[in-house]
Amino acid sequence: MISVAEARAALLDLVSPVEVETIPLAQAAGRVLAEPVTARRDQPPFDASAMDGYAVNAAEVELHAMFKVIGEAAAGHGFEGRVGAGQAVRIFTGAPVPDGADFVVIQEDVVRKGDLITISYDPGDSANIRDQGRDFRAGQTVDAPRRLRPADIALLAAMNIAEVPVRRRPVVALMSTGDELVMPGEIPGPDQIIVSNTFGLKAMFEEHGAEVRMLPIARDTDASLRTAFGLAADADLVVTIGGASVGDHDLVAGVAESLGLQRAFYKVAMRPGKPLMAGRFGTGAMVGLPGNPVSAMICGRVFVVSMLQAMLGLSTAEEARAQASLAVALPANGPRQHYMRATWTDQGLQAFDSQDSSLLSVLAQAEALIVRPPHDPARNIADHVEYLPL
Repeated sequence: MISVAEARAALLDLVSPVEVETIPLAQAAGRVLAEPVTARRDQPPFDASAMDGYAVNAAEVELHAMFKVIGEAAAGHGFEGRVGAGQAVRIFTGAPVPDGADFVVIQEDVVRKGDLITISYDPGDSANIRDQGRDFRAGQTVDAPRRLRPADIALLAAMNIAEVPVRRRPVVALMSTGDELVMPGEIPGPDQIIVSNTFGLKAMFEEHGAEVRMLPIARDTDASLRTAFGLAADADLVVTIGGASVGDHDLVAGVAESLGLQRAFYKVAMRPGKPLMAGRFGTGAMVGLPGNPVSAMICGRVFVVSMLQAMLGLSTAEEARAQASLAVALPANGPRQHYMRATWTDQGLQAFDSQDSSLLSVLAQAEALIVRPPHDPARNIADHVEYLPL
């Protein structure tokens, strides 16, 4: 049985970054930028008015000064002439500042009669102009790798970048195993339950950039498992759920090894999630998660998400753990690293009374995982503990 850190290192050694593909910017939200991209223009591309008002020469701006309005500039429709002494151009937000002008008097500070304006209120010191290139300059880069957020998409669009190089989505084949399982919506037999792990893990992996293929439930037979593995042959990562232990009906490991699995390890000193298996499988990798729902979800979070980050070219540095005070005391921990479901109170984090690895209702209520190292001593109220947010 190996430590969580050793298991994580072994899993990361099984994967490498996937290929780069070029996609339209409109499809790039949430994808991982694979290569730096460069702005193709300045933003703003010209000195632009930041307000509605009148463009004038700054040297002439003072209270009660008068100007003759000689034209108009609007967004997308600049004034083509030049502003001379004693002249002004009516200008709107976003419009190019005309030649000869370097100050915009806002319309609230002006009284207009016909084509004459008078500065009737203190115009202040701000020129109300956004200088060319104030946001970014042509040639400025957006570095990679990075997961593209909505703000990043807007920035790339402003840079006139229509297509972006991204890592393709790693393909994850997700396989639940067991005669006891039926799909949601079906009527289970007297000895059956509804499969849940597949759906929770699918949502988790897709949230972290994977393309997930849900395979049919594999029954506890050699033939059914071989058929399911055949459907996963072209996946970057095969994730099985259940059947990887050592019971008489746990056939996954044996079938996988007969199909070429080179096992890297089996069993991790963690709770929940001890029966975890992984290795190289064909041209990709395989992870065998425990069948208990909470064990599968926590192992997915701690291990598989890190593998996906590696395949997407993102940093694989271990997620930093925050610290918080305990609201309720905890007994001493055993020999395995324990991920305890917890919730926030006014006094800090409180672990749920039951940490049974079958209780999805507790996981759904949890807001954090208290991470306790092996042999962690008893903790008192107000002691600081490490946690991962959920």
